[in-house]
Amino acid sequence: MSDGKCWKFGDNIDTDAIIPARYLNTTDPAQLAAHCMEDADAGFAKKAVPGDVIIGGENFGCGSSREHAPIAIKAAGISFVVAKSFARIFFRNAINIGLAIFECPEAAEEIPEGHKIAADIKTGVIIDLTSGKRYQAAPFAPAMQEIIAAGGLMNFVKSKVTA
Repeated sequence: MSDGKCWKFGDNIDTDAIIPARYLNTTDPAQLAAHCMEDADAGFAKKAVPGDVIIGGENFGCGSSREHAPIAIKAAGISFVVAKSFARIFFRNAINIGLAIFECPEAAEEIPEGHKIAADIKTGVIIDLTSGKRYQAAPFAPAMQEIIAAGGLMNFVKSKVTA
């Protein structure tokens, strides 16, 4: 279970808001992290600390299919993302790079920015540690849990090939 302070964003946060196209001339995770969420909150990358959490509204991660968006979020130290819903390509890209994401409309709606929250990828339980309220997201399938735990699909495959 991981936990952190949450940062809230609204509906339809697209991949350009997560990592603006002007920074896509690099694949260096540290460089991407420095500009994470820049077009949604210019100071986010400087304010967020490792372990923090992003809460989004409907259709989080819509837009292009670039993997840079979840890489920027993960490299910024964000431990997981909760949203009302995710764009399907963003959802798959997040799992592929080992970023846990939880679709839970009730939690996304009710948890205020600044609260400390925790989530468990095995059970899908999200806890607002500030208020004590619990929420239930769909738990990840065992194979997806393994991919996230391995740090992404490539690491998962490498562990299976070398095993």
